[in-house]
Amino acid sequence: MNEVTNYQGRIIRGIAGFFYVAEESGFLRDLYACRAKGIFRKEKVKPLVGDRVVFEITDEKDKEGNITEILPRKNELIRPAVANIDQGMLVFAFASPKPNLRLLDRFLVNMRSLDIPVAVCFNKSDLSGDEESKIREMYAGCGCALYFISAINDIGIGEIREHLKGKLTVLAGPSGVGKSSIVNRLQSEVEMETGDISKKLGRGRHTTRRAELIAVGEDGYVIDTPGFTSLEIQQIAKEDLQYYYPEFEPYLGQCRYNVCCHLNEPDCAVKEAVSRGDIHPGRYDTYCALYHELEEGERNQYR
Repeated sequence: MNEVTNYQGRIIRGIAGFFYVAEESGFLRDLYACRAKGIFRKEKVKPLVGDRVVFEITDEKDKEGNITEILPRKNELIRPAVANIDQGMLVFAFASPKPNLRLLDRFLVNMRSLDIPVAVCFNKSDLSGDEESKIREMYAGCGCALYFISAINDIGIGEIREHLKGKLTVLAGPSGVGKSSIVNRLQSEVEMETGDISKKLGRGRHTTRRAELIAVGEDGYVIDTPGFTSLEIQQIAKEDLQYYYPEFEPYLGQCRYNVCCHLNEPDCAVKEAVSRGDIHPGRYDTYCALYHELEEGERNQYR
């Protein structure tokens, strides 16, 4: 009876029930198309791109195997469904499609609730007009790095490459903002498909159809994810939303009421900071909208 050798690897991509695994030590040079053992279905655990796994080789010639164990995850995102990331980069565009800032703030809240460092990249700076200065002002206190680039003109790509060095980064954002174009600028091994903009809807067409881990440089990896136009906030209490807005931090605990939602209460330090211009009103408006969204979600749970 042949002895089975187990290897540790990382899931690079998943397609049609197969998970393509790269052996982490580099001893095995190929990707292995692995199936997940039935125990994972029984335990309702699904392997994710980015997972570190133990796998066995069942067919060396055809490069096939089985995943026998999913190693502990340090984090996990629901949408995009990826695991073990070091940081996130949220990609939006100045135009075609126009930036949906409420969607951006949902992303920021989700990432901060998972304690995942995040940067924001605005692509198509050649189409920005006077929007760049407005966005710089609005997000100056958001607690993350901001990049303003043009992938098509190769502007700012060096800064992005430096930010990704030595990290596994998930790229997320709406369709059509240029995530695949950015990846193509960052590396030359894999040419990602890019798409145009739906003129009727004014938003991008999906070109990335699955999450996939791609090497950029010698020691950086990105996961380019399918684009989308909506995102639900992951489970947080509405009362905790204030803690995911870094601009609010200097004023928390200074309101008249110990429990302050910063909406209609009198003598609210956060609202006073908004009035003075110390907190950008655009960011405060998205806070209010997201608070009511969470409030409505809680009501629906008990109906």
